[in-house]
Amino acid sequence: MSTQDVASLFASLPRGDDATLRLLHERLAAAAEAGELLDVAYRTLDSPVGLLLLAATERGLVKVSFEREGHEQVLDKLATSVSPRILLAPRRLDAVAHELDDYFAGRRHDFDVPLDLRLAHGFRLSVIEHLRDIGYGRTESYSDVAQAVGSPRAVRAVGTACATNPLPLVLPCHRVVRSDGTLGRYGGGDEAKRWLIDLETTG
Repeated sequence: MSTQDVASLFASLPRGDDATLRLLHERLAAAAEAGELLDVAYRTLDSPVGLLLLAATERGLVKVSFEREGHEQVLDKLATSVSPRILLAPRRLDAVAHELDDYFAGRRHDFDVPLDLRLAHGFRLSVIEHLRDIGYGRTESYSDVAQAVGSPRAVRAVGTACATNPLPLVLPCHRVVRSDGTLGRYGGGDEAKRWLIDLETTG
């Protein structure tokens, strides 16, 4: 029986006893991981910038998405681009969740969790890898980033790379702003970008 078959069977169980269902789901997730049937684990996390979806492969964190992106659509894309063997399995994301909680509380400035960057390629990958070099409390312009990755004329492409960053917050695209100092757009919304910059510069 495949993981999808087991998950479908689990979904068909009566919804009377939430505690029992939670326990069964935890056992399903543990069995899937132990049997190497779980390629992508996910969970959600409440945060000051809204409900986040976190997903990880065995390599590391592969996706962070904001609620406005549509979590169901994000999961569908992960099932297509990474693996259909995907399951709500919070335990694999515990370390990520703790680090994000610490970041939002102002106790953490960098992230130590392993990353899986398979969702970025080519120029976009070089841009998001550079984001790690923009320190906490600092910003760079889209032009600065283009210069740093060796393509000074690719300012618009830098914007696209930031907009499609699969790991916002952990790879801090919110620290990239316009040359005139205005914030520019952000996948989590303009208010979220302002909140994050304020956290890092005034917190």
